[in-house]
Amino acid sequence: MLNLQPEVNRHLFDTEPFGFTHEMSGLPLFSMQRLRQLAFEYCDFPADYYVAVSAASAEQKFYSGTPLTLKPHEALDRLDTIPLRILLKRVDRHDREFNELLRALFDEVVRFRGGLNGERVVRLESGLFISSASSITPCHFDPEINFFAQIAGEKTYHLFPPSAVSEDEMERFYVAGAVNIAQVDLAKRDPSKEHIFVLNAGKGLHQPQNSPHWVHTGTDLSISYSFVFETDASRATGRVRAYNRYLRRLGVQPTAVGASPALDTLKQNTMKIVTPLRIGARETLRKAFPWGAR
Repeated sequence: MLNLQPEVNRHLFDTEPFGFTHEMSGLPLFSMQRLRQLAFEYCDFPADYYVAVSAASAEQKFYSGTPLTLKPHEALDRLDTIPLRILLKRVDRHDREFNELLRALFDEVVRFRGGLNGERVVRLESGLFISSASSITPCHFDPEINFFAQIAGEKTYHLFPPSAVSEDEMERFYVAGAVNIAQVDLAKRDPSKEHIFVLNAGKGLHQPQNSPHWVHTGTDLSISYSFVFETDASRATGRVRAYNRYLRRLGVQPTAVGASPALDTLKQNTMKIVTPLRIGARETLRKAFPWGAR
């Protein structure tokens, strides 16, 4: 279903964005009737959906908008009256057919890549984005490898390679040990590195891990689907960056990621111990001193 070109794009995998075409737009899974039924099923899983109004600009902080209490099916009914963004997370865990789709697509990516090269997949999941016309998702990057497909409507995707993010910026994110949105300042990106993809039904793109991006929809309702994954190797690199962040706080200039494999192994093994302890201590403090813990 993904029209990937190994002879053209394989060397760009997880380093530079590239576009492709796909055959998913006509699948019954993506009909509005089917999506509405799916949205109802999300009501009891608040951690698995996100509903927000459009950002005012690409530079707006990701979570700074007015919180909405709309459930996904309620938000679907208001897409024509409020500029909304709906994300149904981990859709493969909520629907058997979406799970089958994810497995089939990931198999295609593994073949395209020429195998996993000894890496182990530690996270694989998919999501649906349903957005009003003329809505904006602000600039950020994600700690995952992404294949993104436009199903209906038009979406303009402004995407930078991971090289557009400094090590210092990435370390600030990974030191938290989170798998979430990483906010970056769009004004600090190098314009010469920007890729602009105008996506409509049947078009998609590959977004490398840690690639800054922002998105705006066209004049109609937009439906998009993406699947993301992390491997043990990419998680290990994140832990190395977290270790390097601690070194910078001590005034030490760290050795760059990848410059010394042996040193990287030592760093990431250390962070396997430090990060859970740090998160556990923070949660303990928050419970003990809810008014002042940070």
